[in-house]
Parts: sequence; C-alpha cells; structure tokens
Amino acid sequence: MTPVLITSESCTHVGTVRSRNEDAVVERPDLGLWAVADGAGGHGAGDVASAAVAQSLDSIPPGLSAAELLAQLRLRLLAVHASLQAQAAALGPGRVIATTVVAMLARNGHFACLWAGDSRAYLLRDGVMRRITRDHSLVQEMVDRGELSEAEAESHPQANIILRAVGAGGELELDKVSGRISPGDTFLLCSDGLFKAVSEKAIAELMRAGQGATALIEAGLAGGARDNISAVALRATAGAEAAVNETPLPPPAATVNQADLTLRNPA
Repeated sequence: MTPVLITSESCTHVGTVRSRNEDAVVERPDLGLWAVADGAGGHGAGDVASAAVAQSLDSIPPGLSAAELLAQLRLRLLAVHASLQAQAAALGPGRVIATTVVAMLARNGHFACLWAGDSRAYLLRDGVMRRITRDHSLVQEMVDRGELSEAEAESHPQANIILRAVGAGGELELDKVSGRISPGDTFLLCSDGLFKAVSEKAIAELMRAGQGATALIEAGLAGGARDNISAVALRATAGAEAAVNETPLPPPAATVNQADLTLRNPA
C-alpha cells in the first residue's frame, strides 16, 4: 500500500444572515481526526451543543492507537449526548440542546467517517465526487421512498428537520463508513450551510481545481449562505504518514451499506 500524507484546512463562518455562528470545527491532524458540528438552532443553544462536541473531541490526548481513538470518539460523543440531554431537561419539558456531527479518522491509509444528522462527508477520487454519508433527515427518507428527488429535497419546507443528533431524544445512533485512502483523494466535511448555498456540481469543480475550505466558504458566501457555513478539506498525497498513523482503523461495523454510500450522488 502506498503511504499517504494528509494535509487539511478548516474554515467556519456565520454566513450572511445569522448573527451567531452555531457551527464548530475540529482539526487535529496530529491525531488523524477532523470533525464538523452544526448546532440545531431551531431548538436554541445550538452553539452550546456544537461547542461541547468540538471541545470534547479537541481534548482527545495524543498517542492513542487507531482502535483507542475510535473508541474515544464514540465514548466522548455519547458523553456529550447525555450531558446535553441533562442540560435540556433542566430547562423544562420539550427543551432540546442538540447538534449534528460528522467526524473523520485517518490512519495508515484507511479512513472512517461517523455521523449523526445532515452534516456531510464527500470524497473526490479520480475526478469524481461522491457523498459518502447519508443524511439523517426527513427529506432524505422521502427521497429514499421515491417521494422526492434530490433537487426537490434541497428546497423542501421540511428540509431542516433532522432525525438524529447529539443531544436529541433517545439513544445516540452513529452510522459509520470506512475504506482505503489513495494518493490524490480529497475529502470534504461540511455543514448543510455549504451544500445549500453551493451546488454539489460547483463544490466538485472547486475541489477538482485543488481549492480548500476557505475557497469553499467564499463560494458559499457569494451564493448567499443564509445559514452558518463550515468546511474541513483534506487532501491525500503520496508520502510517509506521521508516526501517529502507524496502525489501521478497525474494520467497519455492518450497520451501513458501504457500496451504496460510496456511490451516492456522483458529481
């Protein structure tokens, strides 16, 4: 397997309408960990929720094996989930403090993405961009049932309703997809503020041109960016990885259809 070196860039912006940024990003190349969290602003305190996720992940110590890092990611998200539920319960019935999350781990030429909600991960490989996550949203379920097209889902009045989130009711369910990293691969983690302001076709064109997170955010702002907007862009090139990336990630749990995920929405 050809060794790969991963470089990354992250950027977040309040957007053109909102007064408060309820997104948060994590960029820990020393660990091989990156993430985007998008606070559920409709419930209030979305910035509290996304910041709690970011702070918890950002404080993971170095020196962990791949298996330990994956375990820490899950355990910390579960702990934040319980903490946010307790904070919301203390505010009274019906209160919710929640956030989406999409996180990527990279070790020894392998990646794993875990997510809850509608923040997304994309992979650009050999000039073709594919979404490798599936939104946990009401409109995505309608698309899956054939009731809406992808284009109709983007502008649907219920497009903001998510079905899973850190801090939402019930147990936290995280989906996972994993695979090998090839030199030349480019990954993108982003909040919905990006793909609602910039088409997937335009995102793919920018990524093919070698543009990173800052350029993607600038394109979102030029497109109106009515929501907060965040992106983490990662590029894999041939070269030796840092010593931290010396063990592969554990194999994926059989809870998602990898073949379906990796072929979703080529652009």
